[in-house]
Amino acid sequence: MEVNTMQRRKGLEEKIPEIEKSLSMVEFIMNREDTENPIETSFELYDTLYTQAEIKQPDKVCLWLGANVMLEYTLEEAKDLLESKLKSAKQSLENAIEDLDFLREQITTMEVNTARTYNWDVKQRRLTKSA
Repeated sequence: MEVNTMQRRKGLEEKIPEIEKSLSMVEFIMNREDTENPIETSFELYDTLYTQAEIKQPDKVCLWLGANVMLEYTLEEAKDLLESKLKSAKQSLENAIEDLDFLREQITTMEVNTARTYNWDVKQRRLTKSA
């Protein structure tokens, strides 16, 4: 359980900055709606492959949802979706941290009780042997 929870925590810690980055980009695009100058940028096509692009007055964005799924959203819908995903990811991270703390306490309690039981057994064997 501890390993599974730690993996979930690690995944969430990697996921949250990506969601925040996507959210900040959507907000940046929303704030530039009233300007006529296009945004010049380079974006990643693949791990080591980038290309240049000009973005002119976008009203929709595409978001990766995972499992090779990408959907097109309006800027407002994308912002709402990313904010809700960020909130739930942060809540899940808090829960994972609490679960890890609880598991560590339980493991320590179990180890102490196991040691006490072993010591009690050793003491009982010595008493039986001496009697």
